Formats: sequence, C-alpha cells, structure tokens
Amino acid sequence: MPWATIHKDPVPRTTPRLRDYDEECASFSWRAARGMLQGLPGGRGLNIAHEAVDRHAASGRATAVALRCVGRDDSVTSVTYGELARSSARFAHVLRGLGIGHGDRVVTLLGRCPELFTVVLGTLKNTSVLCPLFSAFGPDPVFQRMTLGDAQVLVTTADLYRRKVAGRRGALAALRHVLIVGEGADDLPGTLPLGALMADAADTFTIPPTSPHDMALLHFTSGTTGVPKGAVHVHDAAVAHYVSASYALDLHQDDVFWCTADPGWVTGMSYGIVAPLLHGVTVVVDEGEYDARRWYRILAEQRVSVWYTAPTALRMLMRTTPRTGPYDLPRSFDLSALRFVASVGEPLNPEAVVWGRDVLGLPVHDTWWQTETGSIMIANFAGCDIRPGSMGRPLPGVEAAVLRRGEDGRAEVADGRVTVLTEPGVEGELALRPGWPSMFRGYLHDEPRSAAAFAGGWYLTGDLVRRDANGWYWFVGRADDVIKSAGHLVGPFEVESALMEHPAVAESGVIGRPDPVAGNIVKAFVTLRPGFEASSATRRGLLAFARRLLGPAVAPREIAFDQHLPHTRSGKVMRRLLRARELGLPEGDVSTLEDATSAVTSTMRTEQPA
Repeated sequence: MPWATIHKDPVPRTTPRLRDYDEECASFSWRAARGMLQGLPGGRGLNIAHEAVDRHAASGRATAVALRCVGRDDSVTSVTYGELARSSARFAHVLRGLGIGHGDRVVTLLGRCPELFTVVLGTLKNTSVLCPLFSAFGPDPVFQRMTLGDAQVLVTTADLYRRKVAGRRGALAALRHVLIVGEGADDLPGTLPLGALMADAADTFTIPPTSPHDMALLHFTSGTTGVPKGAVHVHDAAVAHYVSASYALDLHQDDVFWCTADPGWVTGMSYGIVAPLLHGVTVVVDEGEYDARRWYRILAEQRVSVWYTAPTALRMLMRTTPRTGPYDLPRSFDLSALRFVASVGEPLNPEAVVWGRDVLGLPVHDTWWQTETGSIMIANFAGCDIRPGSMGRPLPGVEAAVLRRGEDGRAEVADGRVTVLTEPGVEGELALRPGWPSMFRGYLHDEPRSAAAFAGGWYLTGDLVRRDANGWYWFVGRADDVIKSAGHLVGPFEVESALMEHPAVAESGVIGRPDPVAGNIVKAFVTLRPGFEASSATRRGLLAFARRLLGPAVAPREIAFDQHLPHTRSGKVMRRLLRARELGLPEGDVSTLEDATSAVTSTMRTEQPA
C-alpha cells in the first residue's frame, strides 16, 4: 500500500543538528569535520579512546555519567567519564605488561557489560587492534575468526571460554593470553583473572602517538562464498562516527542514548560504544535479553531520549502492541523523554515507521550502512521529512550513486569503468565515492576481495537500490546471497560448511526465507548420505548440531531434504534457484545448470514436519 510522507515536527523539542539538508551538503567538508575533535595533546595524532573518554574527563566532565548499566536483575550501576578513563588506562597497562603493543589483536567475546567498555577503550589507548566477536557464536565461527584475525589476546568469561574456545586453544597458534572477566580463571589452566591484573595497574596512561591511519578495529563480515572477511578500520573513523551520530542520530551532549545492538557486531561497537561516547552522552547498557515489557521499562525509567534499534525488534514490539487498538503496554510507561527513534540492520518496512508515530508518538527513522562503511551513510534525518520505506538520503560528505548492473546482478564493470544511472526509479547497485574517514581499508589478508570491492572510482556495496526523483534511496535487495536475519549478517557458505561436518550430510544449500519478524530466517536444503533417512528425527538432530556449532543467531531455523540440489556446471549449488523455487518466483536463466533437464525434478523435496 502507498504510504504518505511524514512531515518533520514543526516544533521539535530539541533543535535538530541538521536543519537544511541542501545547505549542509553544500558547505560540508571532512577536513573541517576533523576540527570537531581534539586530537592527542602535542599534535601526536588522533586516537579514538582519547576522543571518547579522556578529553571529556579532562575538560570538567569527569563526573558526568558515561554508562548507565542495567543488570539482568534490574539493578542499575553508573560509570562516570572519569571512572571510565581510569579503568581503560588500567587495561592499557595490563596489555603493556603482557607484552601486547601497537597493532596486536585483542579479541572480545563478551556480552553487554561495563567491562567491555573498559577493554575496548583500553585496547585503543594502547594502539592495539580491537576485534569484537558475537558472544552467541558457536565454537566454529569463534575459532575461524580468531584464526583469521591473528588473535593474540582473548577477553571473555569463564563460561564462554570453557564452551567455545578451550577445546581448540592448542590450534590457535597466535593466541598468547586469555583474560577472564569475573570469577573462574583459577579453574581454567592457561587463563588469567582480569580483575586481579587491573587491581595492580596504574590508573593513568599516556597514549602513544597514533596516526589517524593506524588500524584500530577489525570487524568480521560474512560473504556468500569463502571465509568471513575481516574489514579493517582506522582511528580516523572517529570523525565519521562523530559526524554521523550528529546528523543521523541527532545526538546532543545532554541525551540519554540506547543502542540495543550486540557489541559483537559493528553497530554495537560503532554506535553502542564509540559514537555516543565521542559526543559525551549517557549510554544505556542493558545486560538482559529482549522482552517487550522490560524494554519499555528501560526506556521509561532511564529517561532514554534517543533510541537506536533493529527493525526485527520493532516488529516484535508491534506484535505485542498493534498500530490499531489500545496501546496498553507502552502507555503504561512514561516515554515522554523519548524524542528520536532510529533503526538499523535491515530494511525498515513502512508499517514500522507509521507504527512508531501512532504508538510511540514518534516515527522511526531508517538508516543504512555496512560493516565496510564503518558508519551511517544514508539516513532519514530528524529535521527532514520521512518517506516511509525509504533508506533516506546520503549524509553530507557522502556521495552515492546507482550503477548499471550486468548479467550477474552486480555493477557492470568494463575496462575498469562503470555506468552511473541518472534516471529516477531505475534499479541498480548502490555505490559510494571513497573518501569518508570510516571507509574500511581492505579485508585483512585478502587483497583480491579488497580490490574487487572497488571499480571505476566507486565502492561497490552489493546492495540493489533505486533513487526517486527527489533523491531518496529505496532498498531493493542484495546482489548476492548474504542473509540478514534479525539484524545479523549470515553467510550461507559458513552454515553450509558447518552442516557438512555432520555424518548424515552429503551436501547443503542455504538461503534466507522471508519472515515477518526476523526479516529472514536461515533455511537449509540438505542432501543426505546413503543410509540416512529423511525423517523428523534426522531434521531435529541436524538443527541441534548446527546450533551447537554456529550458535542460535547463525544456525538454520528450518531444514528441508533435497536429494537433487541444483548445481552450476562448475559444481556450485545454485542458491538463487533454491530461493526462487522456495518462494515461487521465476527461475530465470537455468542454462548454467549442471544438467538443465533436471530443473523440474529437482523441485521435488522430501518435506516432513519436525
């Protein structure tokens, strides 16, 4: 159904950071934006941690609350900027004492807890490289990413270490130290108690000279084939984090900000930790899991003013509080402090935008970006109209374009050149002009894939979009097969590889099946080896096996048995064809099938209820 434009609030409670879009775009420069940050004393460079905590603590805001941590038991603990500056200094000294220095990789496998902030900022102060991992990953994804990232230090809990790392510790050749948060290190050989190490460390630390181009963060993102890619980001990214949080999230220093993303993903790091601390706001940290009543209670009791969450979470709230009818649940809480709501992680359906306006009293502002971009690139701004269903418009300083596609669905590249589509409404691949500070500097140890991400003077996003006559962008789909499920990027190859480890599986193909809540759920099509029965018991066993290896966020939710998976002539499973058949879509060109005549018979699957 068509959705009318939602016009900006004529009397906003807070003057928006971006009021005149065209004027701001015309006057903006990244060089001038760098002047918004302080830089290290004595002209020694730019360090994210200095900008995020030390400059606030040294400028009269040491007693301002940086973190407001809500425990699983609803207890609330506050951490000031001064306390965070001191604890992160201690962790930097801990790393130095262990022989960890410039460029060395520090991996976190932690949930949302105060210690995570200390570790992140202390690592950056030490000019080491922070690599966050999702704590719900299974042993296989953790091992693979630690190996690819050359992990030298792991910071985790005793339980997570025991379940996900200890069994493969010997195979992690680069890993030198495991630091345990909380209790349990005494019972785990080869680990060290972080608390004891911190207690003996000094609470002041002089940050070494840091080039803006020094590697700071390593974020892993999944591809459709091959291993996960480690996107390299540098300290200069702080400039883009600061600017994007100003424009796209409308952050002001007196805001109470809550980003619900897990810190193991790029959103939870860029906008759950770095960007809000750069602005000196109070960051809400919830150690609990999603629960509609709990979330409304946190919004009310913590007086959250700016809320950044995922479309999946909003759709779950919509199920408990439909747009039409009584709003008993949200109206039982005082949400009067809330002034801005934004979403990230997957396309935001128009219904969610309007639901926010009708139920929360505020429309939801969609934003678009990627692990590779490091920060928000396209957004619906606080001081501008919203077109429900649209990604919005590029941030000042960001140049976007729509490129003509070739036969493979990606941007058509001929002799290193691409074609920019200027006609409104035409679908093509979204591209960005390189040069923004948070742009990834390549994939770690993978020059071919790094080079393939750029062509004709553009970064190729892999996302298909169209642009309307007024400059708003609209998401169409992925040019490849990466699955966005509940805000997480899931690489089909990773899931297929895990399933192949089961003795019953001869082959598998993985797709995303649309789901009204999660956006997509992971569905696997499995060819069984001789001697195994396509039964409910087999299906349940495979689902449990995958969850143990991959974790619930990545493992398939559904499995179908198919003894005739479609292949290309080179032997690759055609996920595109699997998805078309699953959704009843046109199959398109099947001339590349290994045996085109099998296209009809391969649709016959053995489906049994679990």
